[in-house]
Amino acid sequence: MADTEKTDPAGAPPAAPVAQAAAAKPAAAAPKVEKAPPPPPGPPDPPPPADVPVPAFIQALQAALPGAVTQLAYWVGDWTVIVAAPRLLDVARYLRDESGARFDYCSDVTAVDWPARAGERFDVVYCLYSTGLRTRVRIKTRVADGDAVPSVSGIWAAANWLEREVWDMFGIRFAGHPDLRRILMPEEWQGHPQRKDYPLEGPGELILEDPEEWLKLRQSFNEAEIE
Repeated sequence: MADTEKTDPAGAPPAAPVAQAAAAKPAAAAPKVEKAPPPPPGPPDPPPPADVPVPAFIQALQAALPGAVTQLAYWVGDWTVIVAAPRLLDVARYLRDESGARFDYCSDVTAVDWPARAGERFDVVYCLYSTGLRTRVRIKTRVADGDAVPSVSGIWAAANWLEREVWDMFGIRFAGHPDLRRILMPEEWQGHPQRKDYPLEGPGELILEDPEEWLKLRQSFNEAEIE
């Protein structure tokens, strides 16, 4: 007799064979860790476009003080004259006194920290305004960490407080300044907060590293105030 197809008691055909388990998925690759780009060595200081004429007062400055202006930069309508630090006072006096310039107002002095730049780490920037010409110009000079820049406080009185702020925040000294001391932070403050290597946690990190030295420093300031 021919074999008959087996059925379960209910008369249903037998179940199909269980399919093999799906192949295991490959382990996910570890996420690629992207390295941060290296810090820029300095600002681009874009030169003026060929179709933008150099202002007459800058041309006169270059003719009157040969070699004092090492580079010209132009950005969004503003001119910057980049000068070597030893010629800073000559350029500043010329821009203040020359009849074609008369930059009689120093509206700001600031700095930029470029720790990746070899040698001259800091840019010191002077923002000037001529009330007669109704125009602006910037002077920029570069200085190494630990070196001093000549103070322009004798040329523009407002620079007295502005240079103190740069000293306080960046630790850049100004030779010839009449009263170079902190203006925002307490005199006993450790470090200069706008340097790019300043700890994000603030001076507390330094206190924890060497609390005894911090206490000695505080005590010395307290004794000086008592005396």
